[in-house]
Amino acid sequence: MNRTWISCWHILFLLFSSAVPGHTCRFSKPWQPWFTATAPSVKSVPGQPYLEEPYQNICFQAFLTTLQSPKSSDMDDITFCMLLQNALKGIQSLLNGGKMKLTQTDELGALLAVLKKTMFHGLPGLNIEMPTVLYPTPLPQYDGRPPIKPQQTESSTSRPAVNKRKKSKVKAKKIQQGEEEEEESSGEREVAPVTGSGRLNPHKGDTQCPSSLGVSSLPLAGSGAAGKDQVSSSFSSSSWKRVSSSESDYSDAEGGMQSKVRSYQAKVRQGALACFLSTIKSIEKKVLYGYWSAFVPDTPELGSPQSVSLMTLTLKDPSPKTRACALQVLSAILEGSKQFLSVAEDTSDHRRAFTPFSVMIASSIKELHRCLLLALVAESSSQTLTQIIKCLANLVSNSPYNRLKLSLLTKVWNQIKPYIRHKDVNVRVSSLTLLGAIVSTHAPLPEVQLLLQQPCSSGLSNSNSATPHVSPPDWWKKGPSGPFLEEAAVSSPKVSSEPCWLIRLCISIVVLPKEDACSGSDAGSTGGSTYEPFPLRLEALQVLAHLARGYFSMTQVYLMELGEVICKCLGEADPSVQLHGAKLLEELGTGLIQQYKPDSSIAPDQRVPVSLVVMFWTVMLNGPLPRALQNSEHPTLQASACDALSSILPEAFSNLLSDRQILCITMLLGLNDSKNRLVKAATSRALGVYVLFPCLRQDVIFVADTANAILMSLQDKSLNVRAKAAWSLGNLTDTLIVNMETPDPSFQEEFSGLLLLKMLRSAIEASKDKDKVKSNAVRALGNLLHFLQPSHIEKPRFAEIIEEAIQALISTVLIEAAMKVRWNACYAMGNVFKNSALPLGTALWTSQAYNALTSVVTSCKNFKVRIRSAAALSVPGKREHYGSVDQYAQIWNALVTALQKSEDTTDFLEFKYCASLRTQICQALIHLLSLASASDLSCIKETLELNGDMVQSYILQFLKSGTERDDTGAPHSPQERDQMVKTALEHISSVQALAGDTAKRAIMGFLEDILAVYFDSSGSQAALLGLTNRFLKTDVNIRMQGKSKVLAHPVSPTACSCSAWTQCMEQLSWKGKNNRKIREGKGNSEYHQTGSKFTVFPTLVSPGLDSKQTESWTCIP
Repeated sequence: MNRTWISCWHILFLLFSSAVPGHTCRFSKPWQPWFTATAPSVKSVPGQPYLEEPYQNICFQAFLTTLQSPKSSDMDDITFCMLLQNALKGIQSLLNGGKMKLTQTDELGALLAVLKKTMFHGLPGLNIEMPTVLYPTPLPQYDGRPPIKPQQTESSTSRPAVNKRKKSKVKAKKIQQGEEEEEESSGEREVAPVTGSGRLNPHKGDTQCPSSLGVSSLPLAGSGAAGKDQVSSSFSSSSWKRVSSSESDYSDAEGGMQSKVRSYQAKVRQGALACFLSTIKSIEKKVLYGYWSAFVPDTPELGSPQSVSLMTLTLKDPSPKTRACALQVLSAILEGSKQFLSVAEDTSDHRRAFTPFSVMIASSIKELHRCLLLALVAESSSQTLTQIIKCLANLVSNSPYNRLKLSLLTKVWNQIKPYIRHKDVNVRVSSLTLLGAIVSTHAPLPEVQLLLQQPCSSGLSNSNSATPHVSPPDWWKKGPSGPFLEEAAVSSPKVSSEPCWLIRLCISIVVLPKEDACSGSDAGSTGGSTYEPFPLRLEALQVLAHLARGYFSMTQVYLMELGEVICKCLGEADPSVQLHGAKLLEELGTGLIQQYKPDSSIAPDQRVPVSLVVMFWTVMLNGPLPRALQNSEHPTLQASACDALSSILPEAFSNLLSDRQILCITMLLGLNDSKNRLVKAATSRALGVYVLFPCLRQDVIFVADTANAILMSLQDKSLNVRAKAAWSLGNLTDTLIVNMETPDPSFQEEFSGLLLLKMLRSAIEASKDKDKVKSNAVRALGNLLHFLQPSHIEKPRFAEIIEEAIQALISTVLIEAAMKVRWNACYAMGNVFKNSALPLGTALWTSQAYNALTSVVTSCKNFKVRIRSAAALSVPGKREHYGSVDQYAQIWNALVTALQKSEDTTDFLEFKYCASLRTQICQALIHLLSLASASDLSCIKETLELNGDMVQSYILQFLKSGTERDDTGAPHSPQERDQMVKTALEHISSVQALAGDTAKRAIMGFLEDILAVYFDSSGSQAALLGLTNRFLKTDVNIRMQGKSKVLAHPVSPTACSCSAWTQCMEQLSWKGKNNRKIREGKGNSEYHQTGSKFTVFPTLVSPGLDSKQTESWTCIP
């Protein structure tokens, strides 16, 4: 940097260091020109280094001190305004340079405080005092300093007090009704002064408003009827119009010095808002939302004054440019606020001693709706009106209407309808943008569905509205006609008796010629064009796409008509119109696919018939769609057309004529060779969709051609192309698995082994790529290893590639990659275990694979990855697949440890997966028990002795999860789950244990206890009948006197509740096989009582049993 400037900055630093805080006297006339030149000098110069950080801080503190200092007595207003403007420009230059970051809370808070003060500078009737620093808080902030009383004019002091009290009563009454009073005098908005608390005072400043023409008479609670949305006639009067603040509007004759001062004050406010906008862009949104309450209005309490905010400027400022700047700042705050606003909730009446934060945010959202609608009907400037509607669109896009009370969207909907026919094209475009935001937010919303079904003319004719340019609504009732419309009307299911007026409106805007009455400001239209301006037509197409995405049940009525609209758009010369037409086609195709999904909630008779879908796509393929696919001059259009072509309903594709099917496949395979990356990525994805079609997936030639095309795309330099190709490769390998499960083995026999080898090599290389590619590459690897046939595995050339592929999966399971990548790797490992032809259990990689999975299941931070690894560990179907005894013991102990740590997490987002994790681990443990060998029992017994109670409690939760509505994500029914435990118990009982080995009995007792407690708690004793007869060495029945059937259940010495046991002990009769008597009579059985529970130790003497052999039984009442 030039040494001269460095010296200047040192002088500036000394100047501000010696300045008296709080005074601008140091910046008297000798210093003012030099200071004015300082602000632009902080801007970066191309090719030169930016201002260094120490000097940035010096400048920032200098500018901030200037803004915080009050006007000195010897400084005139215009000079002070110029000083403030340059200070604001200086801070804005520092922020826009991208180098200075506001990281300190006090630094940011001081800037926001002074900006809030400066953005109201010179606003008529407003005198605001702000604290020195604003701090992040969810509550409105107050300043403890006493309010500064504004100087009252002579006319105000002489006004009778009676009038003031009378006006106060009127105003209080209006506040109780939830309405806001707007004050205007001589064409300018006047607002009440603000006290030191930062809130409007309704009792001050009234003297400046001899007449009060407010928006309070406007009925904003729109109910859908046109009559209730009419605006008060007071808005058409001249007293409600604002004056312009442009300097060209002022002259000595018209305003003199006072008008010039007002112009400079308006520029200060605009500069403060521009600086605020730069501040918003330079800080994180989560930091900004800490100051939400300081700049966004909240619903005032009953009798309390309204706090000043950005909406104060929007409603009160006399300058249209300032109002537009305030709206831009508010839009910037609202943009990207969906996550912050998602906490809002206002679905029920809150009667509490405190106001929850969610209710406060909901109140702020409602107040924003109210104020913006007030500004909408009062605005006369077209440019500012456009900003209001854009701000409303931002608000609508980010508000959680599914958590708010109804009617908010209804009010916006009914208020925006008249502006669709505004004379200014920008207003009309922004109105369609707002309607698109309404139909796309949290779609489908019942409230919006009702609004779409409103009568066609509702709200479109309003003689007293603030938009006097509304034409009769009949202009868009006419729709395009075509040869397919009559047949479509017969074939389409009738979803609604009322047509959707918004769809009809958008269709008319796109295809009908424009009218002279509404072509006043057709900016952006092509000269000599007979249609509406391009921005308006494009926005109409976007609204149609939103409707197709969120409200397809209403859009499907117009399917063939929209098909003709798409054909018309694709046939036009303008690429933008063609592109939006292709996007609409893709949304319609996606909506049709959603209807025919297996989990779709749409009744079959409410779906679009397949025959009509075939007709629709026949029209598309016979129309301009193929030309759009071949339009190499516009690759974006080609890519969008490929996406549209991939949205064909599979059931409809199979019914297309063979030449149309061949056309689709040929064009996609040809476009895969495109040099444009967008086209190549879209083509790769489309091929990945087509390879899943039932009519194509068994075509070996098509699958092979698709595989070669995808493998070629995997070598592309573009990451996006490789990511799409990897996804398609995953889909193609899914097709291989589906074909493998079909009875016909011809596909496996005809599929080329060389191509399979090539796919394995490409997938291994892709598994080393970026995460976007890696996640699908490992999925493909798992499917390919699962698909390998014994004939492949026996070949020597496959042995090395199999080892390499499994090592790639193991390393992906263990690396610190994206959780989606590790999840897919665990899923792929489970697929590998499904191939019984692989040497699982004997190969060297077996222990590595199990060690990787057990490491993940016990230590991975992401619970979904843990769940998938536990699922993979429960896949092998034979004991020998688990390897040695030590390997089996390691897997068993890891699962028990994982079960014990299933609630250990510091991330609260993972808690919702705890139950699913425990379910999957319990399934894996039971699966291991059902395969255990005699040599494994000792390890299992040791673990149960240490953690048996914990394991038992979680297995019981697993068994009960279906009956207790526990959201565990269990994939089995309750009957299947308890059958798993019974199967494990049966297997353990069949294991030939070594003599003197007590592990088998302990494990059986463990499982029997679980079943006993489970059936006792569920009241399903009858389910024990088969279990008893299978496992008893001696079939035993307990017969109670007066009882028809009570079963005995073998368990280790334990107890169960039995209220009738005491009365029945005297009548016990024990009988063995063939009804042979063992013992009967009183006192022949030893039993112990603990409270109301009993444990019985009957001594059995029976042929085939050693004398005095003791077994344990528990009575099941």
